[in-house]
Order: sequence, then structure tokens, then C-alpha cells
Amino acid sequence: MKRLFTTMFMAATLLATLPSAQAQEPAQAQSKARFPELTSEQLTPEQKKWADAVAAPPRGANFRAPPYRIYMRSPELAERITGMSDYLRWNTQFPARLTEFAILLSARHWDSQWIWRGHYRLAVKGGLNPQVGADLAAGKRPEGMQEDEAVLYDLATQIYRNKNVSDAAYAAALAKFGERGIVELLGLMGYYDIVAKMLITANAVPPKESDVPWLQPMAK
Repeated sequence: MKRLFTTMFMAATLLATLPSAQAQEPAQAQSKARFPELTSEQLTPEQKKWADAVAAPPRGANFRAPPYRIYMRSPELAERITGMSDYLRWNTQFPARLTEFAILLSARHWDSQWIWRGHYRLAVKGGLNPQVGADLAAGKRPEGMQEDEAVLYDLATQIYRNKNVSDAAYAAALAKFGERGIVELLGLMGYYDIVAKMLITANAVPPKESDVPWLQPMAK
């Protein structure tokens, strides 16, 4: 009997030291279980209506790709947040160069490679100096920014890093963008803060591509 108890105790001890099956599950396997891709046949009428809407220009989105397949878990929310995005990306006073730079600043804060990958190309296409994007990706203050880019960089950096905006940074932003412009730029970055959180939760990791600089750790 004593030998039996000894054998059982040793077996229990061994099992306790082994990692659980859940702990051993690779990250890639976990990510596949998060907001899995849906087929057209699986969509509810509300999801189908929203998917058709975002597939149209200027967005031209595939509902199966992140972040859209995440949004559609709540089609009511999806309709509202993409409406916000539509206005802030394409219907404000700002040129694409500055709009996309604001999005890159949000991506940089969250280290969101997915957002960065898509919007780096759009920023350069819109007129952003590629070196500005490369410096931002490298984690340092970009050199050679245009005046409005520098004002926006200072505003966003103080918000994200300091959780505060100095009087000087606010005055510069007010002179350059006006009150409405400040609100719209903050709203745009706020929208991409939401996107970043959803992509992080979904474990969405984009492939590396040679024409897009990969985000590096931020300089101290």
C-alpha cells in the first residue's frame, strides 16, 4: 500500500510540473480561433448589408480581412465606426498626406504593424516624405517634416507619451488647424486607437514587405 501511494504521489507531482495543453498552444493556433473568417453564407442580413457597404468605393474593403471581420461581430457598431472613419479620412479639410500621417502616429503609438503596413503606402502616395515615415518607424522624431506635420507630431506625441498637451503645442495646433481641425485630427487618431485595440485582441500579424519599413522599438 505504501508503495502504491508513493507511485501515485510521484505521478501527480510530474503532471503538476508539465505545462498545460493550453499553455503549449502556439500563438498562431490561438489567433486562428479569434474572430475567425466568415463566409458570405454565414452572414446575418445586417452583416451582409454592412459588408456590401464597405466593399464599395472609396473603401473597397474585403469583409473577411482584419479589422472588418472583427467589426462585423457587431454590425450596429461596425456601421457607426466605419461611418466615422469615412468622414475623418476623406471628408475633412486635410490633405491625404496629413490624414495618413495622423494614422501613422496612432499606429506608431500602438506598435500596430497591421495599421502601419496599410497606411504607410497611402501616406507616401499622398505626398509624405518616405524618410519621415522611415524615421517614425525607427522610433525617433522624423527629420524634414513639413510645418503642419511637425505641429501634428508634437500634439500627438504629447498626448500619447505625456497624457498632456502643453500650452505651446496647443497654440501651435490652434494656429495651424483651428479648433475644428484639432477635434477632427484627434477623432481620426482616436478611431485608429480603436482599430489597434481590435487588431491586438485578434492577434492580427501582417506579413513583412520590402517596401514598408517595419516598426522598431521607440527611442528613449
